[in-house]
Amino acid sequence: MTKQNFLKGTIILIIAGMITRFLGFVNRIVVARLMGEEGIGLYNMALPTLFLMYTISQIGLPIAISKRVAEADARGDFVKIKQILIISLSITISLSVVSTVLMYLIIPYVANHLLTDPRVYYPMMAILPIIPISAVAAVIRGYFQGRQNMKPQSIAQVIEQVVRIGFILVLVTWLAPRGIEFAAAGAMIAVIIGEAVSLLFMLKMFRLKKRIKLRKNILKYVKTGSDTLKQLFSIAIPSTASRLVNSIANFLEPILVAQSLALAGFQATVATKQYGALTGYALPLLFLPTFITHSLAVALVPNISEAEAKQHKKLIHYRIHQAIRLSFASGAIATVLLTLFADAILQYMYGTNNASLFLKIMAPCFLFMYIQFPLNASLQALDLAKQAMWNNIGSTIIKFIILIVLTTNPQIGIYGAAIAMSVGVIIGTVFHLITLFRAIKFYIPMKMILKMIALIGLTFWMGQLLIQLFDFQIEHTLRFLFIVILLFIGYLIFLFCLQFINKDELQQLRKNK
Repeated sequence: MTKQNFLKGTIILIIAGMITRFLGFVNRIVVARLMGEEGIGLYNMALPTLFLMYTISQIGLPIAISKRVAEADARGDFVKIKQILIISLSITISLSVVSTVLMYLIIPYVANHLLTDPRVYYPMMAILPIIPISAVAAVIRGYFQGRQNMKPQSIAQVIEQVVRIGFILVLVTWLAPRGIEFAAAGAMIAVIIGEAVSLLFMLKMFRLKKRIKLRKNILKYVKTGSDTLKQLFSIAIPSTASRLVNSIANFLEPILVAQSLALAGFQATVATKQYGALTGYALPLLFLPTFITHSLAVALVPNISEAEAKQHKKLIHYRIHQAIRLSFASGAIATVLLTLFADAILQYMYGTNNASLFLKIMAPCFLFMYIQFPLNASLQALDLAKQAMWNNIGSTIIKFIILIVLTTNPQIGIYGAAIAMSVGVIIGTVFHLITLFRAIKFYIPMKMILKMIALIGLTFWMGQLLIQLFDFQIEHTLRFLFIVILLFIGYLIFLFCLQFINKDELQQLRKNK
């Protein structure tokens, strides 16, 4: 099995993530054109319930599998790897069945009473089969990550998006005349098909790359797997608690937004459209750079785990600094573009600029989100998942308090939710930094902070200069592309001048380990 070092594995994930995000935006554009804001609102209202059940069915095992498989692989203990996989699959399949049944029972109540729009019932019911499919896929991904082979899951991500787009075009077009709720259900079914094809590909790669035979002596490995179960749960339970907090928060968020807007005097259809603009238009753009930060986080877990086991404290600090630096570099250009060109980007992509104020409010704050991913991964790798959980709880409580206070104000409305999300992101990141400082004395040097400020400032200044120089207007599409290209070139120069990317890292890409 081919292994990659930290940077090479990250680059593979980033390339796949870049392709996946591009295809994902094609998908969102298609969905937006076919279903509109109201359809996207129904679609996004259904997703948090799915993610909650999805988290329960996995109970944090992917990270635990990645870490324990990496440890066993370093010792050449393939019997242990087999036991890890058998125990993990037994747990996830069992829990996914229970989660599916539970979700089936609660969907009518959630749709009719909590989300204030009964039409969300259909997309929520349509997506039920994805829970067991995604649970098994998560175990296989964790295995490949632990073996430090990022290629199978990267290819699978691209396949999933291609299949999803194709079936969305067919199903949404076919079902849209029957009603917007059926169109949203069709989009959900397309998600299931994409995930299923992706899983089949990873299973095929697993059979080609594996050195173990899973189907032999399964009961024996289950009966003698108590120690392995404890080792997995020692990581999985705290990790699950942290993910559960996020899933519950995502589950409650549309409910709180809908109820708060109702208290402010907004009708259900208006609230659904506003929530659709925020979550369907603004948030996907804000989360665009996270395919890079997520890739860094995935590659960071086994790397830091190995360094901790060998007591390489300097390497731990170096890797976290490196991940923060690269995450910020990926997010800074997105922040500048979304702030300066909010109206133009939304108009080009969705045919509307209704969410432009959301972007202008939230983009600068989401810089903290981009460095939060590697920080959270570092806490998981250092067995600080419990502390990460409390950080998430604290930031979520603060976010919800602000959301309720502001969104129930008719003068602020849905923008209160945007402000609350931004504050929650900032507080969560600060809490993670405080936890790392207390645990390993980690901190971001003032020199790096000044470089971050300089990078943002120089890029923003250059963007404004180009807008004035070329007298940019929204209707000037070609001029917009030319300005963006020039801005990217200038940004790359700033990156190298400020040493956000150095020669040593470029040389590491040529190495296998």
